[in-house]
Amino acid sequence: MVEHPAIQEDDELRIDALIALTSYLKDGGYRFITPSPATHARVNNRPVNALANRLEDVFGWSRPFEEGLLPDVVFAMMDHAGVALREGDDWRSAIRVSTLDGLWLMHSAYPTTEADAVFFGPDTYRFAIALRQMMDARREPVRRAVDIGTGSGCAALMVARQWPDAEVWAADINAAALEATQVNASVNGTPNVIPCESNLLAGVEGDFDLIVANPPYLVDASERAYRHGGGPLGAGLSLAIVEAALARLAPGGTLLLYTGVAIVQGDDPFLEAAKPMLKRDDITWSYREMDPDIFGEELLSACYAETDRIAAVVLTATRRGA
Repeated sequence: MVEHPAIQEDDELRIDALIALTSYLKDGGYRFITPSPATHARVNNRPVNALANRLEDVFGWSRPFEEGLLPDVVFAMMDHAGVALREGDDWRSAIRVSTLDGLWLMHSAYPTTEADAVFFGPDTYRFAIALRQMMDARREPVRRAVDIGTGSGCAALMVARQWPDAEVWAADINAAALEATQVNASVNGTPNVIPCESNLLAGVEGDFDLIVANPPYLVDASERAYRHGGGPLGAGLSLAIVEAALARLAPGGTLLLYTGVAIVQGDDPFLEAAKPMLKRDDITWSYREMDPDIFGEELLSACYAETDRIAAVVLTATRRGA
């Protein structure tokens, strides 16, 4: 089991139970691809889906289930982990488990309304695609890496699996995210992942060969940690990550930032704000739209009244070698 200071001794039994539960699903061939919240709601609202009938309904679709549906050993693990929630005459799981790139990843159940929810969805899959492309193209090994705002730990685990001798920090300010990363690192056999409580890079020292991030980038009225990016159009945190990461790249080191940007009357305010930071003699960078139209429902909000669309973008910045 990976150890880190954010996990207290009193939580060990809970974490052991979460590891056992997620491992049970993994070993049994469980698979689930997590859709967007809008798709999740539409599918769950079908009358036939009112109650769960299989493991994927319980731990993927977050549907209520009747007592006796699950094997006794599964319900016992849920009970020990504190994730079996009573809902009237039925039960519901407080966690989901999703599959991505050969990983089994525990995160928060649908709907993710809690302030400390650990989000996982289509953004995670897009981020993973960008990360996989970058890792496959990289020629030099990674010795030290950090995933800023790690959430479920997905990116940190991918990096740790690619370079098993690397020291991979999984940084987050959310204790629930660090717990999920702790569980997921153990389940997926990546002992070189080090969960760490950190605001951006304040909680970790030194330079890095690889810095990756998939930060929140929306304007969220409730300012939930997994959604709210700050600033007038949600780009505040993404810009802060660019600034912090560029100062901590080792020679030859790379920042990979996957984020969402509001396109306003054809212009990209995030890119324009990032350019002055990127215009350095020792930095080469590239920028591309990965998906031109995501979270379209957000455009109904007043803060996006002048926004044409929200695009998913990938920024890659590399410090030239010494």
